Amino acid sequence: MEYRNGSQKNQGMEGEGIPFGFLLKSLLFSYILTATLLAVLAFLLYKMGLDEKTVSIAIIVIYVIATFFGGFMTGKKMGSRKFFWGLVMGSAYFLVLAAVSLCVGKGNIQLGSTFFTTLVMCAGGGMLGGMLS
Repeated sequence: MEYRNGSQKNQGMEGEGIPFGFLLKSLLFSYILTATLLAVLAFLLYKMGLDEKTVSIAIIVIYVIATFFGGFMTGKKMGSRKFFWGLVMGSAYFLVLAAVSLCVGKGNIQLGSTFFTTLVMCAGGGMLGGMLS
């Protein structure tokens, strides 16, 4: 649809294109939630002296919770193919996470089972959030 001043209406929400702006907002929300939950985990680690296994499990749970709520937001906004948009959001979350890990780790990232397990959990958490939205 074209308006009088020549600008076009954003067709992204109607299935014609990818709404990058909204996906970025969902990712930002997910990362703010992740930072908040990681701060709570750090506080609990400091006060309670949690062991390494508990902290590792908690980090994975935080990733799933953050992608679930990001996928939920994305699914609500998109309206159709909610599971797909949740999957996209969860996968994008993981890709940003992997890119940051590469930069911080100076390119030293191992493509072991943990890498792919985290990918599946992030993508699955986003997809589940999209489906339940």
